Amino acid sequence: MNTQDELPHSLIPEPRRRNDPLQLLLNGKTTTIAGPMVRYSKLPFRQLVRDYNTDIVYSPMILAREFVRNSNARLFDFSTNYKDTPLVVQVGVNNVTDLLKFVEMVAPYVDAIGINCGCPIREQVREGIGCALIYNEELLIDMVHAVKRKYGDKLRLETKIRIHDDLQRTLKLCLNLCSVGVDWLTIHGRTKVTRSSQPVKLDAIKFLTTGIHEKYPDKPVVANGDCFHLDDVKRIQEYTGVQGVMAVRGILANPALFAGYDKCPWSCIERFWYYAIEFGGLPYQLIQHHLFCMLENMNISKDLIKEMMNAKSLPQLLDWFDDHFYLKRYTDSNFGETEEIPYR
Repeated sequence: MNTQDELPHSLIPEPRRRNDPLQLLLNGKTTTIAGPMVRYSKLPFRQLVRDYNTDIVYSPMILAREFVRNSNARLFDFSTNYKDTPLVVQVGVNNVTDLLKFVEMVAPYVDAIGINCGCPIREQVREGIGCALIYNEELLIDMVHAVKRKYGDKLRLETKIRIHDDLQRTLKLCLNLCSVGVDWLTIHGRTKVTRSSQPVKLDAIKFLTTGIHEKYPDKPVVANGDCFHLDDVKRIQEYTGVQGVMAVRGILANPALFAGYDKCPWSCIERFWYYAIEFGGLPYQLIQHHLFCMLENMNISKDLIKEMMNAKSLPQLLDWFDDHFYLKRYTDSNFGETEEIPYR
């Protein structure tokens, strides 16, 4: 297959400066990771978190069945550039055929593929995607085996799973995935029905990490859940023994989380504006909601945030920022360096 005929021309970047995420996870330091977020972890946001000490970044989950069949899906679901590395593209998939076709199409542009085995959304589970896969162990193992048999170490493959109530079942699944060549595992320490408001089960992640490393000491494990501050990275790593820590909700609100900022610095606002306009491809409502998440984390007054959310277009939103703040542009001195909110 000619991949360049299948993907939009804009997705064909300069030669990639490839970075192996597995080597990052094996370098003896705790690897910081921005996890996949439906809609939100697109190229502008990925570039933003890379500016603030994030080692590995994931794309949003892409549905394989749509991507491999629909050119519009390929156009809107995935974009990258030569600086977007190391990049893990996460896929939602429920069969080997679609997975192999998907991997063939995106492999030249990514550093790893991640199979989503953790999404608890009912519609996805009903389709056999996300969390459904940890209850369909044979299919999941077959999919991992098929990719690794074809690509070997030329392409890294990860699985992001939730836990079963029976942790022995989860450990057996993890060991079987290791046996067919998965490069690393990400473990979200909640079950399919555990609400995000309930604490993540670090004891479960510790138990599984220990069990994996006893048999496969070279297989890194990443912990996911309840990482909201840089201190959480150290706390989670030291307690569980994992090689990497993933943030999702925390880094959406504070893209500078891994750089040690307790709240989102103003520099993130300026940089996000630049990347969103420079790279394009984000719907207006998504840009607005990214800014909402960051401003809310900065403790901007609710009245001001409500005003911002009343803006109906990108020009109106930009005017609102200029009316209330000193928003520097890319060519301005000290662009993207201010920490405090520069009110007018």
